[in-house]
Amino acid sequence: MTSSTLELFHRIADKPSAVARRYIVDHALEDRVEFRNLAYAQAELDWTLHGGHSVPALWDGTHLHQGAEAVVARLQAVVNLGRDDA
Repeated sequence: MTSSTLELFHRIADKPSAVARRYIVDHALEDRVEFRNLAYAQAELDWTLHGGHSVPALWDGTHLHQGAEAVVARLQAVVNLGRDDA
């Protein structure tokens, strides 16, 4: 993947979702990650079409990484690779 925007599917009141959002903010990745709140029908539809079943979930254009651990691991790759070709 190149400089495309990642999509974080999340729920505001969900604690694991908060972990993922906090990681994004703490590592200044807001310009790379679009927050998609599942309270909105279009976000929930897109999440479902990508195979979503748990949150948080991070769509990287190819794969949906689900659960806080998987999302943070994927985001670490973005940080570790200098925000290129994550």
